[in-house]
Amino acid sequence: MTMSDALLARKPVDRILVDSAAEHGDGPPLKRSMGLGHLTALSIGASLGTGIFVILGEATPDAGPAVIVAFVLAAVTALFSALSYAEMAGTIPVSGSSYSYAYATIGEFFAWVCGWCLLLEYGVSIAAVAVGWGEYINELLSTLFDYQLPAAIAAPPGEGGVINVPAMVIVALACVILMGGAKESARLNTAMVILKVCVLVFFCAIAFTAFKAGNLSPFMPFGVSGVTTAAALVFFSYIGFDAASTAGNEAKNPRRDLPRAIILSLGIITVLYCLVALAAVGAMPWQQFGGTEASLAKVLTDVTRSTWPAVVLSIGAVIAIASVVLAVMYGQTRILYTMGKDGLVPRVFATVSPRTRVPVRNILIVGAIVALLAGLVPLGELANATSIGSLFAFALVNVGVIVLRNTRPDLERTFKTPLFPLIPALGVLFCVLLMFQMKAPTWIAFGLWTVVGLAVYFAYGYRNSRLRTDA
Repeated sequence: MTMSDALLARKPVDRILVDSAAEHGDGPPLKRSMGLGHLTALSIGASLGTGIFVILGEATPDAGPAVIVAFVLAAVTALFSALSYAEMAGTIPVSGSSYSYAYATIGEFFAWVCGWCLLLEYGVSIAAVAVGWGEYINELLSTLFDYQLPAAIAAPPGEGGVINVPAMVIVALACVILMGGAKESARLNTAMVILKVCVLVFFCAIAFTAFKAGNLSPFMPFGVSGVTTAAALVFFSYIGFDAASTAGNEAKNPRRDLPRAIILSLGIITVLYCLVALAAVGAMPWQQFGGTEASLAKVLTDVTRSTWPAVVLSIGAVIAIASVVLAVMYGQTRILYTMGKDGLVPRVFATVSPRTRVPVRNILIVGAIVALLAGLVPLGELANATSIGSLFAFALVNVGVIVLRNTRPDLERTFKTPLFPLIPALGVLFCVLLMFQMKAPTWIAFGLWTVVGLAVYFAYGYRNSRLRTDA
């Protein structure tokens, strides 16, 4: 086999399904314990957090009141990809998500690049969310006790601090919860999801009482470019549906429930995002956004001239953002678990504890790396890097749907992307469009990350791939 043949070698879908349930000497398989409710909550839990509690304050100065349109544009982009994800999740219901989909459709090399982008998407997303969690902790302490943590231990370098200790603490807590078992983690996540939906409804109920139509004018002060720039930033808020697809090995009925959970969760978060964005910019002039990552709490304080609504929101945000860390870290570890079973990363990531039936060592390694990122890297750069990695992976999934429909039309599909091939083609187009809205530093970081990934692949993954070593 030539190198080019090896790089483009596809892993047959049948083999992917068999390998996902096999032990391979790494311990027992993951335990199937999640139903539709848990999967939907996992997807919502991975999405509904920093994107609306924190990133809204960063995106509004870019788009003005048209930040609402930016959320819609990001949602449409996510919808095209979500429909493709739903088809792939119902066809290849394993924990590898888009990495496994790429492996089955366009070859090992592209699967590796996709998996490497997912490491960027998930790992950096967790760190970015953890940074936002620290902001709300400080907001809560300031409101309740007129005290804030010293900047040296509450912010990363470049933002007035030395290390972000609260961000590192929430990552550590998520690790402890995940090591207790998938079912236990799913139950806790579901409870937190219900709570944060209630908190956002509470915010809307108060903010709409101060709604002023004049705050929406001029609606698009920076034109279309401002909207697309903001959409590229807030797209990071929609990537959670990918987390549901990482539960393929732990879902009770993955072929039926994964597509449903993906579509249902995207619909719920889109409605909530648009309502919250409309309520926020209607209640407070858009020029006053920015300068704080706890923007929703600021809106409530300005509207009510009282501290208690901001306290309620901040408590809800602390819990809500913690659930994002939990759900996204879950997805990160399951993708690495699948890559480990394929031999593209060390087998330690695929080792499952016989007692809890979760990859404990995997969780510890991921937690340590993410905690360092959360403690030392500013939120803005993290969010941008997350978006570009997500967009690239999503584009590959859309391509994969088109390829698999043509190469394996015989496969069982519990969900089919409508208007094929228009929808996946639009998915690719919109992903590329938003990628080109990213600024030069983000592209440079993405390029460097890709170069490092290629070096790791040829030094380790290519040599240890089970697709060839087990042949």
